[in-house]
Amino acid sequence: MSSIYALVVAAGRGSRFGGDLPKQYLPLAGSPVLRHALTALSGHPRVAGVLCAIRPEDRARFDQAVAGLDVLPPVPGGETRQDSVRLGLEALAAYRPGHVLIHDGARPFLDAELVDRVIDGLSRAPAAIPGVPLADTIKRVENGVILATVDRAALWRAQTPQGFAFDAILAAHRAVAGRMLTDDAAVAEAAGMAPIMVPGDAANIKVTTPEDLALAERALAARQADIRVGQGFDVHPFGPGDHVWICGIQIAHDRALAGHSDADVGLHALTDAVLGALAEGDIGMHFPPSDPRWRGAASDQFLRHAADLVRGRGGMIAAVDLTIVCERPKIGPHRALMIERVAAILGIDPGRVSVKATTTEKLGFTGRGEGIAAQAVATIRLPL
Repeated sequence: MSSIYALVVAAGRGSRFGGDLPKQYLPLAGSPVLRHALTALSGHPRVAGVLCAIRPEDRARFDQAVAGLDVLPPVPGGETRQDSVRLGLEALAAYRPGHVLIHDGARPFLDAELVDRVIDGLSRAPAAIPGVPLADTIKRVENGVILATVDRAALWRAQTPQGFAFDAILAAHRAVAGRMLTDDAAVAEAAGMAPIMVPGDAANIKVTTPEDLALAERALAARQADIRVGQGFDVHPFGPGDHVWICGIQIAHDRALAGHSDADVGLHALTDAVLGALAEGDIGMHFPPSDPRWRGAASDQFLRHAADLVRGRGGMIAAVDLTIVCERPKIGPHRALMIERVAAILGIDPGRVSVKATTTEKLGFTGRGEGIAAQAVATIRLPL
């Protein structure tokens, strides 16, 4: 099959959800709702690239949500979902895809098997829609009064991602611009594409209300019941220089920390904590100090690598707790920025990151101002 790209629609405001933060950026098991979907699509071996349509004012939120993921630069969405899809398809045309998967950013539970079923369906038809047959008895009601029972035998609930021959769905969207159709399958139907239905997944819910988000949290917790804890410890001495790196933040100082990389003592301790929870050794095993590639390297890539290993095993980082031990520089003025930076590297909500500082009351090498130490604890959840 020719190249397959994914378009994820995330330009909505979530008016039915309420609150100031769009639902696609709300935290779900430590990561934004949107990140779950983008992780699944960007990591699928049959998907060549992933493009997201967002509101321009959400760009900072989007960048934090996708930190570390291999996705294309986002494009501005439109006033309606249908507008956003059309604009996203127009942008994707430059990549000349043969097929496209269109997915709602508020559906965090798609998995590789579901994506495969949709892609396989495209070998049999120009459009393949995942769906789940209705299980409940359906009533037609007016003014609170039941008028009839509707035969549910031929009724299905449509889900996303919905797959299409790219040129055909782009032409269809251009043709129906301005009309209010409920999903891309309806656009395809209007163009006479005759979509086929492939088996969906009952777990592939759409987060529309706070109750949906609570249900999603419980579902993820049930899937990731193997709870692991790891600890990390790191020390770096002071050397010549005019700044230090701690938790990915550059802080002016009369000396620098000495080390093979950028000597970020906070990120090193956190990396070892996450690796320890995975039983994956330590930072030196993954990034040997004897390797010249890591000389002066930014340490955010070490922590991001550890986080990717967790996600690669279907897990999540539930929380990290870091204590920095030093007399100077003062950590307090930089603590909020450190939390935001660590959260962005790990791809989790800042509320799951703790950064603290303490001294040794002038005792020991940190008390004498000879260096800085850091200790960290990471809690992760993995599938049983």
